[in-house]
Amino acid sequence: MRLEPVEPSMGRTVGFPALAIAATLVVASALAMVAGASPFGVFGLVIQGAAGSWFAFLETLTRATPLIFTGLAIAVAFRARLWNIGAEAQLYIGGVVTVVLGTGALPLPSVVLIPLIALVAILAGGLLLLGPAVLKTRFGVDEVVTTLLLNFIVLLFVSMLLEGALKDPMGMGWPQSSRVVSEAKWPRIIQGKRLHYGFVVALICAVGVWLLMARSVWGYEMRAVGLNREAARFAGIPVNRVLARTAILSGGLAALAGVSEVSGLKGNLSLDLSPGFGYTGIVVAMLAMLNPLGVIASAIFVAGIFVGADAMSRSSGVPSYIADVMTATALLTMVTAIMLTRYRIRWR
Repeated sequence: MRLEPVEPSMGRTVGFPALAIAATLVVASALAMVAGASPFGVFGLVIQGAAGSWFAFLETLTRATPLIFTGLAIAVAFRARLWNIGAEAQLYIGGVVTVVLGTGALPLPSVVLIPLIALVAILAGGLLLLGPAVLKTRFGVDEVVTTLLLNFIVLLFVSMLLEGALKDPMGMGWPQSSRVVSEAKWPRIIQGKRLHYGFVVALICAVGVWLLMARSVWGYEMRAVGLNREAARFAGIPVNRVLARTAILSGGLAALAGVSEVSGLKGNLSLDLSPGFGYTGIVVAMLAMLNPLGVIASAIFVAGIFVGADAMSRSSGVPSYIADVMTATALLTMVTAIMLTRYRIRWR
């Protein structure tokens, strides 16, 4: 058996991803039946829990906000074949910057403090990914290993800070930071609801990244480096410089997820800030086939699965872990679908 490259046709581009989604639903249906529930009833409860009311829909958008940021971070990096598996670390670095600058250290008005925190967080997240990118380009070190290990290093670093320099003296011993001041908080879109303007910023970032990748020289260079690095270098494209810029952009987008979660939703930093948004961003980006605009729909879809699964679990007794299985299955089947759109299997 071998793989032969083929020209991606419309049938392959649409058909194989559709089959991937169908396979995911089949696996979820089987799990629901094993749990003793009707698949249609489970799916109905998931949809109702994710979008059955105005409150549920807003909760889905709130959950989708950090996934848009991390999905964009992964899509940008993967497009240039910079395998960023460290979005979780970059997210937490964004949260650290937010509480360092946003808990009263800088007595500035909101119109200055909020953009300043975001800018510094973007720089910090970008620099965190720039290290593995430089190791890759200079010494050939596999960035999958370095970025993955950085997740654990950064989490331990954050744990140390929350037990030391950043620990809230009024937190009754809990490992959490002080709350950010009101001037550093992102306002809510609807008063009394949890959805904040981080969602709007995420949408703007998605459109901006799409324009960058589709309409700019840098975007062309990123795509060229991703398609064939040696050919791009032969054509005069500064490959190392493109990868460095890509790393800064990707890490910065992931760091914005941490800023939005701290400033827009949680109000402080703790070790449970992210239930795996950085890793789920890989699923979001792959479901969107690395399209920045598709990341929006993909993030809302994945967020709806998690929010709906929580509501479904409370109503039917089926474990909410079915959502994790669905997202993992969706990732595996979508990766296979993307491969089959570009290659065909030749049996020998």
